Amino acid sequence: MSTASFYKWRAKCGGMDASMISQMKALEDENRRLKRLFADLSMQADLLKEALGKK
Repeated sequence: MSTASFYKWRAKCGGMDASMISQMKALEDENRRLKRLFADLSMQADLLKEALGKK
């Protein structure tokens, strides 16, 4: 592991126990999933508006 990677990890996770780290990872995964869902729904809404001629 490079020194830079270690310091980046320590700044992000320093002082956290294992349960806090796993909870943070779960929240990051959920955030990624919700962002993807939002992007998909936004694209669908744009396509529907375009199809209806309301753009």
